[in-house]
Amino acid sequence: MSDSTPGRLGVGVVGAGHVGPVLASALRAAGHAVVGASGISVASRERIETMLPGVPALEVLQVVERAELVLLTVPDDALADLVAGLARLGAWHPGQIVVHTAGAHGVGVLAPATALGVIPLAIHPAMTFTGTSLDLARLVGATFAVTGPGPVLPIGQALVVEIGGDPVVVAEEARPLYHAALAHGANHLVVLVAQAAQALAAAGVADPGAALAPLLGAALDGALRAAGQGGLPSLTGPVVRGDAGTVAAHLVELSRLAAVDPSAADLAPTYRALARATTTRALLAGRIDAGQAERLLDTIAGEETR
Repeated sequence: MSDSTPGRLGVGVVGAGHVGPVLASALRAAGHAVVGASGISVASRERIETMLPGVPALEVLQVVERAELVLLTVPDDALADLVAGLARLGAWHPGQIVVHTAGAHGVGVLAPATALGVIPLAIHPAMTFTGTSLDLARLVGATFAVTGPGPVLPIGQALVVEIGGDPVVVAEEARPLYHAALAHGANHLVVLVAQAAQALAAAGVADPGAALAPLLGAALDGALRAAGQGGLPSLTGPVVRGDAGTVAAHLVELSRLAAVDPSAADLAPTYRALARATTTRALLAGRIDAGQAERLLDTIAGEETR
């Protein structure tokens, strides 16, 4: 359990992947006591030793029994069964704070524990984790989606503030959309950069990452600054110039690359899909007129059927 300092909690971590040990380490730095962590794999146990020195590696039931604040940082698909299973075993106790970090779930998934009197919270950090001490600095200023019953939201918000994050309340029904937005932005950005790097390498650029870094850094910075305006004020390139000929040439070259390198087969379809979306948004934003949009969409459709 926690020490005698007012407001300090005994924290237990269930799931020692990349997220749990980092959050627990940050909470310990804020003055809470980490009383135990569970991890199945060798890597998880090594992570506990590295990120939480002195914290015992325990079985899940032992962690839950000892903790006043339980961090459930298991894979999303394992969360519901874990919560229900612990409820059947009578592991949860009234007044215990139970926090999960699954982005797509609200507190509904904690219902079996809530029925036994726990305080349910869903707290999701909008960042990626390496599972190392490098993540601790990145928590500062990061957005955390906080979801829970109104009376206990301040608890979740306070926990986020304690570790340097920026709490944002997300409604229970909005969690799937919230998570879809993050996955679309972060995961698909990684794939997009990988595709661009592959094409540059095929064009003979020795260090694609170095070539892309200033361009993509500037593009991302501009897009984020203009996010409240749909992100388009910063957009450049052939679509917002209405240059259908250049778009057609791009698609020809990407198709040629796919013909000689099957691993590049997804580049042209991705380019077409994003060019369509860019055309639609550019038209709605008044960056191109209807005639330009029609020529661009015809070009994209024409190259797709060849």
